[in-house]
Amino acid sequence: MEGTLNLVGAGLIVIGAGLGIGRIGGSAMDAIARQPEASGKIQTAMLIAAALIEGIGFAALFAVK
Repeated sequence: MEGTLNLVGAGLIVIGAGLGIGRIGGSAMDAIARQPEASGKIQTAMLIAAALIEGIGFAALFAVK
């Protein structure tokens, strides 16, 4: 039973990280469409935020196992 709960927890972590990164990407594309001259700064901030979310996701996955 404990192994099954770990798998459910890992699945929730992956879904949450995917949704977070997707939301960041969509918001960044909206921001770039509104202010194309700021695309470099927006892309940099988007990549940093996505990397942080992925890092937290990986750390949580290792903590589940």
